[in-house]
Amino acid sequence: MISAKRPTMPPLRGAKTQKPEPHTEPFDSIPDAGEPSPSPAASGPFHPKPLQTIADSHLPDSLIESILFKHLLAVGHATGRNIATAIAMPAKPIIEMLAAFKARQFVYYKDSTAMGDFEYTLTDAGRERARVFVAECSYVGPAPVTLEDYITSVAAQSITRERARKEDLQRAFDGLLINEHMFERLGPAINSGRGLFLYGFPGNGKTSIAERITSCFGGAIWVPYAIYTSGEMITFFDPECHEPVENDAPSILNAPTYDNRWIRIKRPTLVVGGELMMDSLELQPNHVTKITEPSLQLKSNTGTLVIDDFGRQRVSPIELLNRWIIPLEKRYDFLTLANGKKIKVPFDQLIIFSTNLEPKDLVDDAFLRRIPYKINVMNPSEEEFRKLFDIMAPIVGVDVKPGAVDALVERHYKAVNRPFRCCQPRDLLLQVKNFSAYKGATPIGNTEALDAAVENYFAIM
Repeated sequence: MISAKRPTMPPLRGAKTQKPEPHTEPFDSIPDAGEPSPSPAASGPFHPKPLQTIADSHLPDSLIESILFKHLLAVGHATGRNIATAIAMPAKPIIEMLAAFKARQFVYYKDSTAMGDFEYTLTDAGRERARVFVAECSYVGPAPVTLEDYITSVAAQSITRERARKEDLQRAFDGLLINEHMFERLGPAINSGRGLFLYGFPGNGKTSIAERITSCFGGAIWVPYAIYTSGEMITFFDPECHEPVENDAPSILNAPTYDNRWIRIKRPTLVVGGELMMDSLELQPNHVTKITEPSLQLKSNTGTLVIDDFGRQRVSPIELLNRWIIPLEKRYDFLTLANGKKIKVPFDQLIIFSTNLEPKDLVDDAFLRRIPYKINVMNPSEEEFRKLFDIMAPIVGVDVKPGAVDALVERHYKAVNRPFRCCQPRDLLLQVKNFSAYKGATPIGNTEALDAAVENYFAIM
């Protein structure tokens, strides 16, 4: 199946015509930990400039030709400018390429349009040629970027180039009850851009903290729709974990302001839990479509990768240690393409291991040394616990009566030596709200209602 949908991108294998003058592979420009990037393009904010020629893309003409043919096969007919927009190439060289294909009887004019353009469709010979390209790779969509250009973009947009201040943390954690001590621990860990253990009892907000950390870095980044390297196509942009940021849409009348092979997104936050498998840390080639899906860590570059409930995955902590011990130290990773070639890629994200278990019981000293920050997310104090009721009551929609929280704390916590947890005020108020909804009554958080909520909530705890 071929899809002409822009974000859906199938990969392409083995383009056969000559390449433009290739880049020297900049794998050595992926810095080891603590080293600045030697890439001159990384000296300022990254902005992909609009292409003027196909050569500007650093891609072989044959690759663009194959994407063009497959696009026309998918849509049936289209104007030259619309084809150029769909495959993210400049209009003039694409229209020139179409004229050459017409001379070779691969396409013909279906109709003329305004501004001297034509509507093109494939001839029988053109359709046959397109099917050959589909068999090699079913990719249709914006043209890819080279691996070298992707590496340059990561170096320029690395989280290690960002510096989070206290006000950035306060903005990111707005709505969470974070005390001054926790801010002092989190700030340096975030600025390190390395690795972080969040550990402690369940229900104290480790996952909530981890999910918000990326926004401390601020700003949006550019990522490619797809990456082309060594004859293989790797799709990159994933709408499930990459959130686009508005840009001016290209039009026929307005010149593009950026290279449309890239899309601007919020810095990514990927969260994986018990479903994590070793396979998801490698490239995922589809041998039918010839499309390769990126690894988790590749998709999370320049953002945050959260390993939630660490220690409870199908993959053992030791296996993960063996797989990531070098990337955590060196900040680059090696991945294997479908054709067997290994590629060196950036490992540029803040990795957060969130766990209810003691880190020293999960991994050895070699792993812990590579995760420089270990932060215990502790139980709230009584004052913080009471404040959480004040915060959550209007959010949940429960009118908490004076004295109700005092009675709750004395009778159901202090009297039985029960520890406070950050999640409990919200959970108990939701119990009150749900019981009131069942009774058709206004949610009132009085002593009786909270007593009933406690009886349900702590029944087997």
